[in-house]
Amino acid sequence: MSELRTGQVRNLVLATAAFAVTFWAWNLIGPLSGSYGGQLGLSQTQLSLLVAIPVVVGSLGRIPMGMLADRYGGRRMFAAVCFVSIVPVLFTGWSHSYGWLLFWGFVLGIPGTSFAVGIPFVNAWYEPARRGFATGVFGAGMGGTALSAFCTPVLVEAFGRAFTHALMAVALAVTGLVMLGIGRDSPRWTPATAPAWPRIREAMTLKATWQSAFLYAVAFGGFVAFSTYLPTLLQNVYRYAQTGAGLRTAGFSIAAVLARPLGGALSDRIGPVKVLLIAFGGTTVMALVLALQPPAEVPAGASFVLMALFLGLGTGGVFALVARLVEASRVGTVTGLVGAAGGLGGYFPPLVMGAVYAATGAYTIGYALLAVTALVTLTYTMRAFRGIEQH
Repeated sequence: MSELRTGQVRNLVLATAAFAVTFWAWNLIGPLSGSYGGQLGLSQTQLSLLVAIPVVVGSLGRIPMGMLADRYGGRRMFAAVCFVSIVPVLFTGWSHSYGWLLFWGFVLGIPGTSFAVGIPFVNAWYEPARRGFATGVFGAGMGGTALSAFCTPVLVEAFGRAFTHALMAVALAVTGLVMLGIGRDSPRWTPATAPAWPRIREAMTLKATWQSAFLYAVAFGGFVAFSTYLPTLLQNVYRYAQTGAGLRTAGFSIAAVLARPLGGALSDRIGPVKVLLIAFGGTTVMALVLALQPPAEVPAGASFVLMALFLGLGTGGVFALVARLVEASRVGTVTGLVGAAGGLGGYFPPLVMGAVYAATGAYTIGYALLAVTALVTLTYTMRAFRGIEQH
């Protein structure tokens, strides 16, 4: 027990830092969308596809990554993700054609799979009553998207794209080595030795898996969609420069990052269902406000920040709910499936928003679709989890 307590904080911090670094790598393309569009003469549809493409592998890859984490442990799998991610990070920085950018952008989804490694890794270190807090703190590592949104355009302007990507590759190598050298798997953790596909099939028979996947597709998918596509949206609607759009996108991501551990902690206190109801209700309202295209800075900025806060609360609440509904031995596999759904939830909105803007010159229809989706999710949450113990 003493070994468990002394290792909790250190390994939670390491996992959160590794999550942040890999998410920065995952989001290297989005903040530079404006320059890619200008240099390559891309249409809105082509640009939307380029921004969204890393999400595919980053989403679907979470399924096998969750199983591998159950089998080999989070320490080794975090290091593996960091080391393998170096290749697409470097080649994305060296690519100068749309075709190669799409290919390496697809492979750049690998660092986005780290989420499915971290959740079971952190869960094993903490007792059930504190897992909402622990997974919420770990989830704050999605602030890597904020670091990317703010720092990547600045670094590229100062040193060039190839150097910036090389710097990211070094950060990944250092993170992987630190995880191997200092990180430890929980003494509670035992390797899952059962064959992988039966575990997936078993996880897919759980009602909680599909319920959580749906909720996470809306909450985390919304966050991913905004964090990757917001630079493009802000440049199109409010005519910000690439660095200005990146700075404001970083503010959005930071708000969501701060809200995620709050969502986990509140879930421990008042129950995850109440947190999710607040999150989806607020998302509905903010989507309707943004559909009116409020003026720049204070009205629009405040609306985006509030949207981020509600989505962040939702992401924290979903995995607090998973910790209550799913036994610890299945968390890694279920997390992989739920995480995949969340990532895929972030793949389609940029494509929809790009198509809507190309057709109408505005994003009103896209926001309206988000409001309807959030309202449907709110209603489902209210009905599906009515009988769940809240305390």
